[in-house]
Amino acid sequence: MDETQYYADAPPTTVALAIKPHFEALTDQQKLYAHHISRFNLVPPPTPQQVIPRPGTALNAAKSVKNSNRHQTTVNDRAAFLGYRIILRQVSPESEGIYDFIIALYQAHNGDWKQLQAETKVSDRTLQQFLHYAAQFLGNAGNYKGFGDSKFIPRFSLDDFVDLASASARAQHILETTSIKAAIFADLQKPALMHLGFPNLGHLSAYYPESPDISQEEIEAIGEFIAEKGLLPENTRLRKTNKGDYEVLIASALQHPPGSDAGNENEWPLGGKLQGRSLRLVFGDYVEELAKIALHIKQAGLHSANETQKRMMDEYAKSFGTGSLKAFKESQKLWVKDIGPTVESNIGFIESYRDPAGVRSEWEGMVAMVNRERTRAFKMLVDAAPLMIPKLPWSSDFEKDKFTPPDFTSLEVLSFASSGIPAGINIPNYDDVRQEVGFKNVSLGNVLGAKAPNEPIPFIRDEDLLLYQNNRDDAFEVQVAIHELLGHGTGKLLQETAPGQFNFDVKNPPTDPISCQPCRSYYLPGQTWNSVFGQIASSYEECRAECVAMALSCDFDILKIFKFGNGTVDMENKAGDVLYASYLSMARAGVVALEFWDPKSRKWGQAHMQARFSILKTFLDAGDSFTTLDGTKEDFSDLHIKVDKHKILSHGRPAVEKYLQKLHIYKSTANYTEGKKLYDEMTNVDDFWGQKVRNEVLRRKTPRKVFVQANTIENDGKVTLKEYAPTIEGMIQSFAERGI
Repeated sequence: MDETQYYADAPPTTVALAIKPHFEALTDQQKLYAHHISRFNLVPPPTPQQVIPRPGTALNAAKSVKNSNRHQTTVNDRAAFLGYRIILRQVSPESEGIYDFIIALYQAHNGDWKQLQAETKVSDRTLQQFLHYAAQFLGNAGNYKGFGDSKFIPRFSLDDFVDLASASARAQHILETTSIKAAIFADLQKPALMHLGFPNLGHLSAYYPESPDISQEEIEAIGEFIAEKGLLPENTRLRKTNKGDYEVLIASALQHPPGSDAGNENEWPLGGKLQGRSLRLVFGDYVEELAKIALHIKQAGLHSANETQKRMMDEYAKSFGTGSLKAFKESQKLWVKDIGPTVESNIGFIESYRDPAGVRSEWEGMVAMVNRERTRAFKMLVDAAPLMIPKLPWSSDFEKDKFTPPDFTSLEVLSFASSGIPAGINIPNYDDVRQEVGFKNVSLGNVLGAKAPNEPIPFIRDEDLLLYQNNRDDAFEVQVAIHELLGHGTGKLLQETAPGQFNFDVKNPPTDPISCQPCRSYYLPGQTWNSVFGQIASSYEECRAECVAMALSCDFDILKIFKFGNGTVDMENKAGDVLYASYLSMARAGVVALEFWDPKSRKWGQAHMQARFSILKTFLDAGDSFTTLDGTKEDFSDLHIKVDKHKILSHGRPAVEKYLQKLHIYKSTANYTEGKKLYDEMTNVDDFWGQKVRNEVLRRKTPRKVFVQANTIENDGKVTLKEYAPTIEGMIQSFAERGI
């Protein structure tokens, strides 16, 4: 195996998540509200006595330092980022130990890395390689890439780890009492473990802890069983015991809540394929973190701007306290109804990208300020949506009966605790909430605008480079807006909503435009989009939304909303340049996506990139040389993308719409068989792509950005902001001072 593809970035690209002007514009009450949801408090460096751990685990050692610092602030815990430890445990068994090790080394000399180097006598190169690894680890909330799900390893040796640890008694203790020494490099001998996936196939997934032989079939059978009991899976993990029974681990602050979403029962015998085994609910997963998160959510509610926000915080607290996802769904309904807040937030177990089964969700917490100026264009797009939706390639039979205008805002992020920060969000992910109550769209402005100096842009032709650089940000903003609002926000699932009750005329069903026959498949009671489409659901839906963006970004009335052109079709003005940059960007993304395809398992490791590869193939299949891969060298070292700007409307858009129609109809009608067949075909990587092109992609790959986020500090009821240098050292300092 080529180990170099798994080495940590050298260096990772660190960029600042700039927020100060937007935070300073808040009132004192708004700052307190944001602070308690983000919940940062700066932690002073430990005294020499505090770095010696008391007996117990590395986590207890960390607490001994944290607890000693409580006099410095009101309460030294925080909601969104306290969940960072939850993410670490969701990624890998060793991630929390690695995190504690990094923080212990920072605290050994209060971030004076030269002093640490002098004490340990490690080389300049080793120190830099450690700092590179640490910053990438912190930005990904673990030792597997948040975008791609492949493991990354240090460029230095285990002996160097031991040498670095000599600077801190606490770091030495962590190294000796956790799994990091054994796990950090060992998986190179087991290539499957370098990727997240189903445990019985040799991959790692901390969503199924201590269960190396649990299979996809078992996971799906348990999923069907708990759905029948009224339980949702997002905040759970699943463990298979030594006896072959199963335990559903439910995230909650209470280990013995008064009943659950399933009622008062918590153990059942199983039947069918799992005959003779039993299933038990075990509450209290992430108990310490969620107890503190629930506390600060309640405190945030005291500073809420309105009754809707207060009720939302109460439902969050109930959910995190008892493990109830019914309460969490109520919080999401209230979140949708909280229109136009100055401080926007969402927190909980949200996205299921990293669970190989596609149902269990990673913790994330977002707090952001609304950018009123940029939001105006999004409001105009929302107002135009009823005129734009009919332009999509399906009839009203496959669209919601009524478009409920969502709250669509441009946000500037204060804090985002996750394994990676997206550019835009469309949530809630519960289809019943989306169809009955609505949803929200947000575009994250300071994420979209964050750039490192002199970023390389491989695979773009020299003659396109200046146009691309001048228009890619505008193109991406339009693409994200359409993707979130009119991609994820459109479509109807044909459902039997309850036994004998349907949301369509089952006696005279709509005609499938692909087969030209009446639709015969639909979602049965209790079935959801994720439960039917399973593993491919996340990527498939991202592909559908991306195709909507590619189709409707060709609409010059939409481009006019963003102040590009005057609404007339003209490929030679600013609107045409933005459209061209959008198609160039998608084609380029389809090429670089191959970094996230694993030739050993022949699996994709990232939902969005799998989708973008299929859209590139759609461009290439459009014919008449609309899109080509060009180059003259046999080793592909001069490979670049060529998109014919003047064929976007005549060839590109029709090809995308044909693909989009199939994706949409198969989703709407619960036609998993045809949907999977189509998506497998479009995302298949043959030898040309998997060897020749992928090798060049790996050679030219650029480090993914990691964001340096600010901290907030509360003193005597006043909240102030501390920002950090957009450097590797600034990244580590920001986490060390968070005290999580």
